[in-house]
Amino acid sequence: MPLVRIDMIRGKSPEYKKAVFEAVHTGLIEALEIEDWDRFQRIVEIDKEDFEVPEGKTDNFMIIELTLFPGRTKEQKKRAIELITEKLTDKPGIAATDIFIVINEPPLENWGMAGKQKE
Repeated sequence: MPLVRIDMIRGKSPEYKKAVFEAVHTGLIEALEIEDWDRFQRIVEIDKEDFEVPEGKTDNFMIIELTLFPGRTKEQKKRAIELITEKLTDKPGIAATDIFIVINEPPLENWGMAGKQKE
């Protein structure tokens, strides 16, 4: 159950955002073998003046945070980063240099679903 947060500059079209969702989700399916129904993604749009990025980045720059159950291998995480970047580059056409991905793996005891702590 990956939780996905995508921070981007405000103003992208609904079609652009849908393509971002699809690229990230497809990359997770292929790299981590999650189920298609397992979609917990959100886009957080930030005004340009409130989103400081390094010089040389474009208005397509995004930060993608993946929060995963612990236990994925280094190779699976590497593959997820590669596939998500590849798919975002393909459609909607974001330069790889504008894609920043970080993976968080909080322990299971820090997850709660339906009022129950995950074990």
